[in-house]
Amino acid sequence: MRHQYTHRKALAERAKTLRKNQTKPERRLWSKLRKKQLDGRKFRRQYILEPFIVDFYCTSCRIAVEVDGPGHHNEEQARRDERRDELLAEKHGVRVLRFDVVEIYSEIDAVLEQIREACEEAEEAEEVEEE
Repeated sequence: MRHQYTHRKALAERAKTLRKNQTKPERRLWSKLRKKQLDGRKFRRQYILEPFIVDFYCTSCRIAVEVDGPGHHNEEQARRDERRDELLAEKHGVRVLRFDVVEIYSEIDAVLEQIREACEEAEEAEEVEEE
């Protein structure tokens, strides 16, 4: 029990540190997502979905958005990212969208449109399940 508390506290501290030290691409995307700018949807940054921390998360859509830098451009990291995305889907029912830093800088409108479409799809699926 004590270990779980210590782990959660460490995750919370790590998320807080990540929020304070966002990368430039994360700041750019956050400037477009914050304050419900994307169709009134609330996004959170450096959000804990145990045992992970995702860059951005929309609770109403269950969409996580990750900004992938140069460290994600190799096969080993790609496999880890894929497994992480699978675990987030299995454990939390979350769909993960990944964008390269180049996309954030050169195609921000297209990135936002993909996020918007994913949220709309998730909301439509939720409505169908409720019927």
